This record gives sequence, structure tokens and C-alpha cells, in this order.
Amino acid sequence: MTSVARPDPDASPSPTRAMGEGLSALTAWHAAWAVGVILTLVAGATLGWLGGSAIFGVAAMVVPGLAGLALVWRDGTGERSLLLVVWTLAALAASMLSGGLAGPLVGYVGMPFVAALALGGPRHGVRLAQAGAVGSGVVALGGQLSALFVGPPQSQPLPAAISVLLAMIAAVLAVRLAWRLREIRLNAAEAMTLRVETLLAAQPALTLVLEPSGRVLAAYGSPPPALQPEALFQSGLFAAVHAPDRPAILAAIDRAVAGQEGQAQFAPRIALDRRVNLILRRMDDGETGPRLIAQAFDATRQFATEIGLEAARAEAEARDSGKTRFLANMSHELRTPLNAVLGFSDIMRQRLFGPLPQKYADYADSIHEAGGHLLDLINDVLDVSKIEAERYELSRETFDAREVVSAAVALVRVTATDKGVGLNSLVPDEPLSVDADRRALKQITLNLLSNAIKFTPAGGSVTLTLEVIGPYLELVVSDTGVGIASRDLKRLGRPFEQAGAVEQKVQGTGLGLSLVRALAELHGGRMSLESTLGEGTAVTVRMPVAVAVRAPAPDGGAEIIPLNVGG
Repeated sequence: MTSVARPDPDASPSPTRAMGEGLSALTAWHAAWAVGVILTLVAGATLGWLGGSAIFGVAAMVVPGLAGLALVWRDGTGERSLLLVVWTLAALAASMLSGGLAGPLVGYVGMPFVAALALGGPRHGVRLAQAGAVGSGVVALGGQLSALFVGPPQSQPLPAAISVLLAMIAAVLAVRLAWRLREIRLNAAEAMTLRVETLLAAQPALTLVLEPSGRVLAAYGSPPPALQPEALFQSGLFAAVHAPDRPAILAAIDRAVAGQEGQAQFAPRIALDRRVNLILRRMDDGETGPRLIAQAFDATRQFATEIGLEAARAEAEARDSGKTRFLANMSHELRTPLNAVLGFSDIMRQRLFGPLPQKYADYADSIHEAGGHLLDLINDVLDVSKIEAERYELSRETFDAREVVSAAVALVRVTATDKGVGLNSLVPDEPLSVDADRRALKQITLNLLSNAIKFTPAGGSVTLTLEVIGPYLELVVSDTGVGIASRDLKRLGRPFEQAGAVEQKVQGTGLGLSLVRALAELHGGRMSLESTLGEGTAVTVRMPVAVAVRAPAPDGGAEIIPLNVGG
């Protein structure tokens, strides 16, 4: 870990403390000036060596000293510039009232420049010093013009010497103040730099200052394992990176130099089983050109987690694929002996080889009925497994959807009648030409009707509606059955998911709606469910399989092809 000495806050003042000390010294300088001028004014007026308009000139110089005390309440570049203007105007008034450079207040001519030294400090010193020099020139010019028009002043050596002495003392103090402020600010900047370095050294990641060439200029913080700052300083960043990962680091540096954020992950050359994430940003330096700030994080755990997740995902997919193949093979193998069971039981039911005792005849009916139910279940499992394995292929053809749907309705009508459920079919009179898989459409219709009849009590009704809406064939099966709770609607449509009470779940396997949804999606369509518990359910299947029916060509005219299908 790169260590940085923690600075002593008492040895190096903070920027706030430095500003406070500088402001206190500046206001003290203005207060001392005001006291000195007031003493000069009182002594001159009392002893009589200062008279005439020069007294008013001395009084004018008290004003900027008192105005400087206002910096305690409000300080800024604008306020200091305004205060320099006050100094210039006061000195101009004193110079014009005393006769300029030959008068008794000649020392005050240079005070705008001296005040600029005190006000500017190291931050705005040059500009304010230039403005102060211009102000002193204006003061000298104004005094000379006054002497030219009013007449030369009387010779007063003592007041002139006192004003020059006071100005020299103020200048010496101003220079000391400026240097003291510069020293305070430099110490504060050094302390801030040490504090920033200490903060960087305490970071959990490694922070690097780089050249675009990969040369390391500084390092702070905790380096990731197998990435030591000492080696980085000696050989540079690229020497510590595994060779195949260096192009990614170069690309990240190029992005950072272009002003974007660059990121890359690499393996340290001396520890290929570890990973480091590197984030780079550009740091402009007007003197030495662009530099880069890089943060290096240990990404070994994240990398291992991602590898583990990827392996787990691959294992889960392999298990799921194996389960699907097992179900498909098992279902296929079970159908062969089951067909034999159904065939022999049907022969026994029809008494093709002679009469049977009644009990055996009943057994044959039960065997055939149970075998038929088991065959339907196996067919559903086989279809679901084929769809999940993406091995189910549609055999599309153009046919009238009414024929397939009507055949499915005829198959379940006996079941509906035996249960006492009314079965209604609303099919249009005109043909509904579709391009779809005939068997799949029949399976969808049978599954929806069987479900509706199964969960509708005696006295209820099931209604099938078939129509074409634009390019879509829409099949709706609604019932007045037990309905589905809202919490179960989201689960239905997935394999082996069932809803309702236990006595309702034993009536099915949960594959019917799953097959309907899968077959509809294979056609590019979708299935939607709407249900209210205790009132009934409506299942809508909409598939874009409708075929445009061309109108017959008029006698002697061209064939008319409609633009909108079903519109």
C-alpha cells in the first residue's frame, strides 16, 4: 500500500483559516492607517503647522481607512475594487486641495498604489497593482492641474515629510501583508494537497496518475493483489498486464484520452487467476499535456461469480434439455403399448370375438376410457416437450377455419350434453380462409372447450366465437364456470400450472392452456385470459393467419385485389 504522511492541521492552515487571517490583517492595516491620519490631522490642527485647505485633504484620507473596515462584513473582488476607487478619489481630493506634488500632502499621491498592494494579495495582486498605479498617476496629474490653475502652494516641509513618512510606513506594512498572505495561501495549498493525498491513500482501490503511454507518475491507496505500485513505477502499467489483455487496456486509454470514460478488465501478468477492473478518465494539464487518472479494483470475486453463474446456467440448461428429451422419449415409448391396450379393449367392448360377461364388459369400457385419457395426457406431454425443445414444426396449409373449429365442437358436444352444460358456437356463414397448422388449430379449440366444460357446473353454458379481424383470426371461448382468482391468472399458461381448489386440480394436468399458449405463439399470436371468480372465464386466442379473399373478377374487367385484409 502506498503510504502518505498525514499533515498536521496546526502546522499548515486550511484555506478557510488562511482567508480569515488575511482578512484580519487587511482590516488591521486600514484601521492603523485611519488612526495615523487622524493623529496627523489633530496634531497639525492643534500645533498650527497644517492649515488652509490641506486640513480637508487630510480629513479626506481618513475615509478609505474607515471604509476598509467594512470588509469584515462583506469581502470579495468587487468590494476590493470599489475600495481601491475610494482610495483613489480620497487621494485625488487631498492632492488637489494641497497643491499636488509640491504641496504638504505629497506622500498621499502614491497611496492608491500602496492600497492596491495590500488589497490584491497573491490572487488579484497584478491587476489591482496596475489599477493602483493608474490611480496614483491620476492623483498626481489632478494635483498638478490644481496647482496650475490655483497657483503653487506654500512651502511646508514638515507636513510634507510627515505625509511621506506615513505613506512609506503604510507601503512597508502593505508589502509585508502581501507576502504574508502569499505564504499563508501557499501553506494552505500544500496542506490541501497533503489532505487529498491522505484521502486517496485511504481509498480501498488503487488510484494511479498515468501518462497516455502507460507510464505511472503517482499511486495512492490500496493496490489489488498481484499489482504492486513499486513494479508499476519501474516498468509501467503495460508490463504488469497479461499480454492478451493489453489491447483492451490500449482501447480504454484511447477512450479516456478522447474525453470519454475508459473501462477494461485484465489479468495481472504474475497472477493469471486474478482479475483487475481499470477505470480511466482524462485529467488535463496545461503545462505537460493530458494525464490520466486510473482506478484499479480487485475484480477476482466478481469474475469468479460470473464464471460460476455461467457454469450453473449451462448446467441448468443441460438438465432442462435432458428432461425435455426424456419426456419426449418416454411419451413416444408409452404410446406404442398404450395403442395396443386401446385396440384390444375396443375389440372387447365391441364383442368382435363373442359375448362377454357383464362385469368383464364393464371392465373393458373402463380400460378403454382410462387408456384414452392417458393417451391424451401423453400426447400433451409429447407436444409440450417438443415445443420446449424447439422441435415442434408447424405444417401450415390454407384451409377454412370453420371446418376445423366445427369438428372440434362436435367432438366435445357429447361431453357437454352428458354434463348438462350448454354449448354454443358462433361461427360466421362466409368462409374464413387461414394459413395455419390444421392440427394445431384443432388442438387449441379442443383444449379450450374441454377446459371450459370441465370447470362449468351443470346448468351453465360455454360459448365459442370465431371471427376474422383484419389479418387476425380470433377465437374466443367463454364460460359461466367457477372462474379463476386474480392471483392465479399470471401462473396459468405455464406447463403443469393449475388453479382452483384441490378437487378442481385433480381434473387436469395443467398442460391444456400451456399448449394453447405455445401453439398460438408458434403462429405469431398470443393468448389472453380474463376471469372473475365465481362468474366465469373468457380465453382469447388471436393469431395473424387470416388469408385475404380476392373478389371475383368482373366481366370483361381486371381482377380487383383489396388492400386491407378483412377490413
